[in-house]
Amino acid sequence: MSEAQFAMKNTRAAAQRLAVAALGAVLMLGGCSGGRSAGSETPIASTTAPVATASATSPAPAASATAEATAEATATSTPEASAPGEDTLEARVAQMSLEEKIGQMLLVGIEGTSLDAKAKTMIASHAIGGIILYKDNIADLAGMVALTNDLKLSNWGNGVPLFISVDQEGGKVSRLPAEYASFPSNREVGNSGKTEDASQMGQLLAKAVRSAGFNMDFAPVLDINSNPKNPVIGDRSFGSSADLVTKLGLAEMNGIAEEGIVPVIKHFPGHGDTGVDSHLELPVVNKTPAQLAKLEWLPFQAAINAQADVVMVAHILYPKLDPDKPASLSKAVIGDLLRDKMGFDGVVITDDLTMGAIVKNYTLAAAAVDSVQAGSDILLVAHGYDNEASVRAALLKSVKSGAISEARIDESVRRILALKDKYKLNDHSVEVPNLSPLNKEIKAWKQSLQR
Repeated sequence: MSEAQFAMKNTRAAAQRLAVAALGAVLMLGGCSGGRSAGSETPIASTTAPVATASATSPAPAASATAEATAEATATSTPEASAPGEDTLEARVAQMSLEEKIGQMLLVGIEGTSLDAKAKTMIASHAIGGIILYKDNIADLAGMVALTNDLKLSNWGNGVPLFISVDQEGGKVSRLPAEYASFPSNREVGNSGKTEDASQMGQLLAKAVRSAGFNMDFAPVLDINSNPKNPVIGDRSFGSSADLVTKLGLAEMNGIAEEGIVPVIKHFPGHGDTGVDSHLELPVVNKTPAQLAKLEWLPFQAAINAQADVVMVAHILYPKLDPDKPASLSKAVIGDLLRDKMGFDGVVITDDLTMGAIVKNYTLAAAAVDSVQAGSDILLVAHGYDNEASVRAALLKSVKSGAISEARIDESVRRILALKDKYKLNDHSVEVPNLSPLNKEIKAWKQSLQR
């Protein structure tokens, strides 16, 4: 399919959505019950058929804001997503163009605090699967909400809602604006040692990001801080004990999921014993598989057993696992270890491919192809519109040349669509929230940590 045909397909999709929206409006005016208030949120795009059943540990209620909603409101109780059959998902994937499939496999960053023309074009024309926002994208509460709403609106012509994601861990990794009460670090929660504190941390993090229109949080951190000289993890970890990190990490993961936000566990196979910051250079960890299995992998295996949805794979070289490629590009790590041995069948996302660990050692195009061949489902390209275009072009070229099979692409897209269905993602706009109740709840919880 040419770019012109792809754009025309998006235009037709938009027209079909307008017709559906018009029919919905007529039904609502005719007294149809059970729908959302017309004044509460603007429907833009939504998935069509729930596929994955929400697990007991990761239920999928996705509450949308209304005009009266405040940030303290918890997710409305929603029945778990039904599983109509794999054939339904297969049919949806079969109807997608190669360009649309590859778009779903990209989660990208944008520039500035408002949506510029390049970002709009990228989302609409490339059918991007998701967006990540950083501190540089967020000036204040109103601006952040306007931006997440504009991102969703720009996705109008595409058939699948966006992941709108953020790194909101608490502590020093907090992206939300100053209007939100601050969150403690994971170490502060770890010092309490209480599962209920970590669970509440997850719930409050999810309420906070949900109030601004996000649906995915790159948390919790499951790294064990076993190296006190580690320059990048430190108090982002719950502690140096595998038992503690496992117990509290799972509680936070489940707390996030219970509020309808997709949790992402990180940084597999473990970033806690590194002496180099992967944002700057490629760390090397010389532990054997037996050593890793007794420490680093324990929280991840427990989370996988508890039906974790998404695993972020780190840019770290483990020579005893793969002497040539970092974990994020390694079939030995992603395909053989994470998928086959540890039994993970959820979505695998890379850490940001524009980090120094990758770009100082590989071309971005080659890294992207290696990562997909290794088994990654989503490539995180957090900086640079040209970088997104380079990755997209490399994947298209590799599929057309046969270096990557389209069946391999389909495998990832099925996982991505199933996850979006499970959490009932949509592109509805949200209102600027009243944060007073949520901030009060966060502050009260923080005080309880100190007792």
